[in-house]
Amino acid sequence: APGTTAETEATEAPATTEAGGETTEAPGTTEAPAETAAMRITYDIAENAVWDDGSPITVADFECTYNATLNTPASLSTAGYDQIISLVPGESDKQVVVEFATTYAPYKSLFSGLIKADVFEDCNDVSEAFGPEGITFSGSEWKLDSWTAEQIVYVPNPEYAGPRTPGVDKVVIVPAEDGTTALKAGTVDFIFPQAYTGIDQELADPNIAFDAEVGGSYEALYFQQLDGPFADKDFRTAFMKSIDMDGLYAQIYEPFANGTPLLECGPMTNPNFCGTAFADTYDPEGATALLEGAGWTLNGDGLWQNADGEVPDIRWMVNTGNTRRESSQEFLIPLLQEAGFNVLADNCEAVPCVFQTRLPALDYDLGMYINTVAPDPTYLVSNFACDQIPTEENEFAGQNTVGWCNEDASALIEASDFELDEAKRAQMVKDYFQFLVDDAVMLPTLAFPNIGAYRSDKVANTQNELANYQAINDWYQWEDVDGDGQIVIGAEQFPTNECTNPITECANSSWFYWLVNVPVMPGAFRTTNDQTFVPSEMLTGEPVVEVL
Repeated sequence: APGTTAETEATEAPATTEAGGETTEAPGTTEAPAETAAMRITYDIAENAVWDDGSPITVADFECTYNATLNTPASLSTAGYDQIISLVPGESDKQVVVEFATTYAPYKSLFSGLIKADVFEDCNDVSEAFGPEGITFSGSEWKLDSWTAEQIVYVPNPEYAGPRTPGVDKVVIVPAEDGTTALKAGTVDFIFPQAYTGIDQELADPNIAFDAEVGGSYEALYFQQLDGPFADKDFRTAFMKSIDMDGLYAQIYEPFANGTPLLECGPMTNPNFCGTAFADTYDPEGATALLEGAGWTLNGDGLWQNADGEVPDIRWMVNTGNTRRESSQEFLIPLLQEAGFNVLADNCEAVPCVFQTRLPALDYDLGMYINTVAPDPTYLVSNFACDQIPTEENEFAGQNTVGWCNEDASALIEASDFELDEAKRAQMVKDYFQFLVDDAVMLPTLAFPNIGAYRSDKVANTQNELANYQAINDWYQWEDVDGDGQIVIGAEQFPTNECTNPITECANSSWFYWLVNVPVMPGAFRTTNDQTFVPSEMLTGEPVVEVL
């Protein structure tokens, strides 16, 4: 699941947006005086940037995206948008002037997926605006032709005038949980499978080629602590100290990691922000001492019981059919039982169960999944800050699905988003990771290699963007070798058209982002294969950034 979402005490509540001579009040907010602005960004939209109906992309679309992201109930992410105090047209409706209450360092992550203003009756609430037909507008090189339970079909957008001109007539995406079998059978042309031991042997075929690159994805174990057994910090910390990460690496990851070491810096793959906070967390003797000191004892079955004689059940949730994670359960559960913890496999299908239902509801104790994150560490705010915990009261908005709240940690990571000095910001992030260790929030395992495998007799030129956060987003330059006029992609986790909203929890899945958001929703910036940001073709170039 993709990780994306920040408020600091130095900022005010989001105020108003002004566009086209009209002012729209964000609910529950008051207008901040203009002199409070700390930073101004001016975006110039390219003249040839248009929607698929030929209408221009303008400041109104920026305004609509801002309001929808900030105010829609259960919005997945409000990070950065909550720092905006003014959004107005500049010299024309093709120029957008945005003022911030603070100096917001990760501004390049904003407006990454514009929505079309005139499609919506009320941009302040688009929670019910996307039906089973999906996203009906496009500002990119593709447009959605159809979306059913069996397939998603994209065709070239005839109004697109940028450099990413499609070279095929159609891209078809179909479900393929067993992608290697589908690829060998020739029912799909390309797959993007998660790595696992033996995948190279399974892909051995004279008509199949594949490559791998480490990008922005990492796998981790997460300890849900809002309620349940891990709400007890001593119990949770002892549990974390009882997990032999070196043993897990040797058993599960080493056979396919190709030398990539255990991820010890934290939930981060960008080396500029990596330290060693998670080195040497395995300490079984320390775990025993901690529990005994807190009044826990081992019962006759060798399981830890509290002062009331209760043995907590620990529900470990992974998505069914993921061989690597199910193998991790088979390896670790007996070892954790020996260490005194009653861990139970409690699995269900990836979509909609794990990523769209149980994670947002914090309906698990121990989780294991991959986060795919943008190059900037601002996602740490949305994933771990106190005010990003989904609850019934906030309609399950936010991505802090571990339910962790440490006010000092939140203040530090939120402050890092307003530090423009790159070296200082990097140290703040490294210091923050120590909070994750001290509070036993999670354990990172591996910076994951992204694999692209394809039928060389059907498609070519597919190996260009494997490490990109917007993975496999370069269909426009893929080549149709067999001349059938289409490229068929097998999706390991096929996005269901029962949940199609890119603003809400529907988008809490990497596959939804890759296969639904990116193909049609234009953004101010694109990510690159080397983990950086560049202005997209929607802009005339780099926006002008002024510190006021």
